[in-house]
Amino acid sequence: MATEPDVRGHAGREFFTTRTVAEALAGFRPARRTGAETIPLADALHRVPAAAVTAPHPLPGFARSTVDGYAVRAADTYGVSEGLPGYLDVAGAVRMGTEPEVTVAPGTVAVMPTGGVLPPGADAVVMVEYTQEAMPGTIEVTRPVAPGEGVVRADEDAAAGAELVPAGRPLRAQDLGMLAAAGVTEVSVHARPRVTVFSTGDEVVPPQTAELRPGQVRDATATALAALITQAGGEARHGGIMPDDRAALEAALRGALPASDMIVISAGSSVGARDETAAAVARLGPPGIWCHGLAIRPTLLAECASVPVIGLPGNPRSALVVFRLIGMPLVRRAGGCTSPPAEPVVRARLARDVASAAGRLDVVQVRLEDGLAVPLFGLSALLSILTAADGYVVVPEEATGLGSGTDVDVTLYG
Repeated sequence: MATEPDVRGHAGREFFTTRTVAEALAGFRPARRTGAETIPLADALHRVPAAAVTAPHPLPGFARSTVDGYAVRAADTYGVSEGLPGYLDVAGAVRMGTEPEVTVAPGTVAVMPTGGVLPPGADAVVMVEYTQEAMPGTIEVTRPVAPGEGVVRADEDAAAGAELVPAGRPLRAQDLGMLAAAGVTEVSVHARPRVTVFSTGDEVVPPQTAELRPGQVRDATATALAALITQAGGEARHGGIMPDDRAALEAALRGALPASDMIVISAGSSVGARDETAAAVARLGPPGIWCHGLAIRPTLLAECASVPVIGLPGNPRSALVVFRLIGMPLVRRAGGCTSPPAEPVVRARLARDVASAAGRLDVVQVRLEDGLAVPLFGLSALLSILTAADGYVVVPEEATGLGSGTDVDVTLYG
């Protein structure tokens, strides 16, 4: 679409309100959250708990050994050493998975496997490496132990009622293991946000179009956006390809509102004479457009009838860069995620100078080579720049560029 500025607005409202990326992340915070649903633990990886899950009972539930050795009364080992060992009688053995049938009385020990239940009378376990058989039925102990040594308390993993996993943080493999250990087989999680993706433009055709006529382009952006939505925990829905027609776009957007937790419009967000997106979005309902322009790329942010709406730049690469920075956090927030996973970052040195205009955040695609971040440059319409990149470097708004040799943080693509 054309890029000539048009700040006249619609129905007396000025659309061209530019914000920084930081302002958008901090200030555009729609209240919409998905509801809760209960799912099996086996299906809960990366899902977001709707409420904290607490331990129904102490974990592990019994005092157990952390080493192979002998259950002892710690006081019976005080003062022993390699030069002055102590001698204790073997009263019996503890078997795995059963209640102990032996009691450790003063001057006696019980043979202990790792994970076995600590028998009555014992308060520590001495490692087998610090013992040896002096004679049948008697062991020699060469190192003292303190009470609790070599033992996990009955509530050391979690006390009854303690929080096992918090609300708002996507569940990881170790979280699922902890819940399984507690006997939790189902968990209440936020439903995946339903994100409807529209593409706009008379020149855009479906990816399955076998032969392109002059001027036509296949819709690559919607497919990539759907993948990023899935990565952020959402459920992408294809809204279709809309022509450059305000009425048709408005009708399609209005029809998608009831079944959407978010709407994303690729292309049609540039401030220009042919930009019908802002006019269509402005008619969908209050509170309406929050900004129409970010200090990175032309981007529209709005909230209409409680549904967040994002209008992205037309060029595929720009659209994906903006959605990664702004859209994915919004998807996560709509899905109840308050503690998003940290993105993988590595430190590297820039292989060459990077220019940047003050007042605009720039995202530079880079390839990593032997500790160097090699910038990849090209037109924003070229997806090949993204596919060749290992990650990206952010040049902040206040910078006027970064010099060759500068240490930078490279956010890696997953």
